[in-house]
Amino acid sequence: MPHRPMLLTEVLTCLRPAPGDVVVDCTLGGGGHARALLERILPGGRLMGLDVDPIELPRTEARLRAAGYGPDVFTARHASFAHLPDVLAAEGVPAAEVVLVDLGVSTMQLETAARGFNYKRPGPLDLRMNPEAGEPASHLLARLNEGDLAALLVEHADEPHAALVAHLLKRQPVGTIHAFERIVRTGLHAARPDLSKSAVKMSVRRTQQALRMAVNDEVASLEALLRALPRCLVPGGRVAMLTFHSGEDRRVKKAFAEGRRAGVYADICRRVIKSGMEETRADRRAQAAKLRWAIRA
Repeated sequence: MPHRPMLLTEVLTCLRPAPGDVVVDCTLGGGGHARALLERILPGGRLMGLDVDPIELPRTEARLRAAGYGPDVFTARHASFAHLPDVLAAEGVPAAEVVLVDLGVSTMQLETAARGFNYKRPGPLDLRMNPEAGEPASHLLARLNEGDLAALLVEHADEPHAALVAHLLKRQPVGTIHAFERIVRTGLHAARPDLSKSAVKMSVRRTQQALRMAVNDEVASLEALLRALPRCLVPGGRVAMLTFHSGEDRRVKKAFAEGRRAGVYADICRRVIKSGMEETRADRRAQAAKLRWAIRA
């Protein structure tokens, strides 16, 4: 499946990239958003693409180089968006006109079985964006006790059956993404026959998401970025953030609202932007996407 950037038209409408702009794509992924932004900031513009994934980053860089974007207009950096101020400083850029953050998992990551992001493909229960750092999700499961695991599922995924799911996952070692999916799915069906298949499937997805967020320390990284964002934008600079979980969206909404009240942001998104029917039909992952934007005062 080719990489499809989420809410591309809506992102471009929010960010209004123009020739000469300095742009930061904080989650380069497959480069779909970056390529569309590059097309709109030339001549004179520059884009810096950040990603923590050491496997996909060089591949995306190679594709964008092959498309004609040289080092003078496009720079790829292996870095977390939590360190955006450091990246800008290293590049000699005081602040950017445009910042984009897409907190979703890329198609390439989903389609690579060894990464463990897709339980329809055999592979280890890993879930790390950077497989060279941290611990895989299987190790996290083994290390946490049942109560802490249940709390994690509530914090990171608002999982309504957190205690039951935690109990199921702690009854035996879980080393593969297939075993993880089967244990949660069959265990929920047996313990809660009143739940529909779709409700059980959502619990599987939420649980996987919570583990992914934990092993990648995604909440702390997002909060660090939200604190740093205002000083990374020029006056009038625009930021757009794509989230895929209610907890992420709440944090972005709160940070933007607080910034607006404090006079840091001149304007913010009043109503969350979601994908249209056509995009949702083409890619079910788009159904969970939520887009918010803010403008630096």
